[in-house]
Amino acid sequence: MSSSAVIRFWNHPAGPKTVHFWAPAVKWGLVFAGIGDLSRSPEQLSLSQQTALACTGLIWCRYSTQIIPKNWSLFSVNLFVAGTSLYQLYRIYDYRSKQEADKKIAA
Repeated sequence: MSSSAVIRFWNHPAGPKTVHFWAPAVKWGLVFAGIGDLSRSPEQLSLSQQTALACTGLIWCRYSTQIIPKNWSLFSVNLFVAGTSLYQLYRIYDYRSKQEADKKIAA
């Protein structure tokens, strides 16, 4: 990376001198937590928490493309937040569906 590219990045309206850079950087913690939850049993996952994370991830993806300057780091982190949460929601749905099927077989 040339020095002029570094200077442009440093002085960008969404660069490291602004909250527009640091807020998405810190939000990656939610993504890492969601990935860590993949090792948890679906019965331990919170349906309401995963729904809220998926919705906010999708909403903020849209928002990040409408603001000026467009904040692609905010977009990418929220895309991953939504993706991990949607996958967790699928795991919860699949687990509960299998539980219901097992109850019907037992009855």
